[in-house]
Amino acid sequence: MSASGLVALVCCDLGAIVRGRSLPASELAAHADCGVGWVPANQALTPIGTLAEPNPFGSTGDLRLLPDLDTHVRVAAPNDASALELVLCDIVQTDGQTWECCPRGFLRDGLQQLRAQTGLRVVASFEHEFQLLGDEPLALPFSLEAQRRAEPFASQVMAALGEAGAAPERFMPEYAAHQFEIPVAPADGLAAADRAVVLREVVREIARRNGARATFTPLLDPAQAGNGVHIHLSLLDDDGRAALYDSSRPACLSDLGASFAAGVLAHADALSAICAPSPASAQRLSPHHWSAGAACLGLRNREALLRIPPLVVSLGEPGPQLRLEYRGADAAANPYLALGAIVRAGLDGLRRELPPPPILEDDPALLDKAAAARHRVGGLPPSLQDALDALARDENARAWMTPLMYEAYVSVKRAEIAAAADEELHETCGRYAGIY
Repeated sequence: MSASGLVALVCCDLGAIVRGRSLPASELAAHADCGVGWVPANQALTPIGTLAEPNPFGSTGDLRLLPDLDTHVRVAAPNDASALELVLCDIVQTDGQTWECCPRGFLRDGLQQLRAQTGLRVVASFEHEFQLLGDEPLALPFSLEAQRRAEPFASQVMAALGEAGAAPERFMPEYAAHQFEIPVAPADGLAAADRAVVLREVVREIARRNGARATFTPLLDPAQAGNGVHIHLSLLDDDGRAALYDSSRPACLSDLGASFAAGVLAHADALSAICAPSPASAQRLSPHHWSAGAACLGLRNREALLRIPPLVVSLGEPGPQLRLEYRGADAAANPYLALGAIVRAGLDGLRRELPPPPILEDDPALLDKAAAARHRVGGLPPSLQDALDALARDENARAWMTPLMYEAYVSVKRAEIAAAADEELHETCGRYAGIY
């Protein structure tokens, strides 16, 4: 591996923007134990480029970006162009202790809580949808033509993601204009969120090399489908056995899995403030968008917020296949905060031994009024402000963050809401297309 060029020591901030500082790659080893300097107020930077005011940090304080060398990524570039090289970091205090507003620390703590209280560990994966911006003629959704028109980007991005250790599984044309999806292989919880950050940056990098721009914006065009992030989650015990599976239960979801799912649904509104946190996000989650038009548990149902994917006989034992798919997230969400919040919501369901939620198997559009209410069709918050209000009301969910992190997070989101207040939805969508 070449030691020339720059390596970026980065973190993913509260607004899901990757920020950091770069140094000569030859000096990475010298900074492995001390990292580089960082500033608390950087967690008050908004995705729209401003500093949220008021914020809890002001101009004081010092931190460090401490590299996790297991996340070191290098994607070579042709013709002696500069490689994409980065290392994901924890945000720590100057004494080396994890800072309370570090998103990686937030997820790590949530995973440790689950492990300590249940003996279970999380295996997860993030499926990202994105669009390539350009003036190319449209190909039909899901068509081979759409994939072929995406070359050489398609082949290059899969190779680059493999080089980056992100374990891409497939490259798929999707429904909206110039829209694609790349699922990646499951990994332990923290590594899964790391892969999500890496995937976004690698996709953007390879698009740039091809003279294009990739956007993960939640909604590019209000008249079309948006870009989601589907978070797949399994729970395993110390022996690697699947804790979500029980062939004797409805949909083969164990009592433990049903209580976990019930916890996620009990906090669904508050989760939207963390998992779908842009002013353009809520519109994507309305009914008939094949995203999360019903805040319920669904079996093979792509309108359900929480979906149980099918078990495929030819793939072997069903237990390891059983997972929950949270469909209400998008790339405006910090992956560490999103997965950490989902885990805490599920853990709350386990603690309270919540009963199994009803399982939706039908198209929500076909339900009568009573069934639609039972499955909360159209039940998610209709705006980011409503989602933040739900988070504020949900004392349990609000306590997932420390008071300092909560104050900082809300200040960033309020700044985004204020910036979009006088815009039409299509204008907001255009703004976020340039951000994500």
